[in-house]
Amino acid sequence: MSAELIPDLQVEHLSKRYQGAAGEVAVLTDVNLTLRRGDALAIMGPSGSGKSTLLYILGTLDTPSGGSVKVEGRDPFDLPAETLAAFRNRCIGFVFQDHCLLPQCTVLENVLVPTLAADTADPNAEPRARELLRRVGLAERITHFPSELSGGERQRVSICRALINQPRLLLADEPTGNLDRTTAHTIGTLLLEVCRELETVLITVTHSPELAARFPRRVELVEGRLENR
Repeated sequence: MSAELIPDLQVEHLSKRYQGAAGEVAVLTDVNLTLRRGDALAIMGPSGSGKSTLLYILGTLDTPSGGSVKVEGRDPFDLPAETLAAFRNRCIGFVFQDHCLLPQCTVLENVLVPTLAADTADPNAEPRARELLRRVGLAERITHFPSELSGGERQRVSICRALINQPRLLLADEPTGNLDRTTAHTIGTLLLEVCRELETVLITVTHSPELAARFPRRVELVEGRLENR
């Protein structure tokens, strides 16, 4: 298969099972998914349906029980632990419901944190961070600390942090869950616009019908399988 035909994310027959007190529990069953750069997908489903489990497996923070996950044609779970950590840092960005910013670091420093894991310093990292912060309207706030920001501003910083290494895949876990309706709309717009401009694959899990309705692709996790909405 030629390089241009290889999906940026391909999931085939993915399953996840846990051993519970009463026996084995299947959380994910035969999940299949193909996404290319610029695609944006919203995953919905009730609490406990396995949405976050799926997101963590796609982000290589959890391992599947069966099936495969390939990012740009590579299965990250075939990599040694140290190489996998570097792959995750370089190719995957995370936006969580709680922004998870470091309180002792400024806005600019928080955005640059993922670049510190690289073997060599990236001379373009700080200019890129400043441009991302300008893009999300925080150019005048780069020396501020998280405690000096609103909830929406903190989430915008976390989006910049997730994008600083120019990842192929951006995963957002309830990114508007702690925000008021107006701010949530702004964050949803920002995620979709930035990922389209940067040609990053965006996957969001959400309980919000309003947020999901704005995504070009929507699926629901039902009994461990993805169903189109």
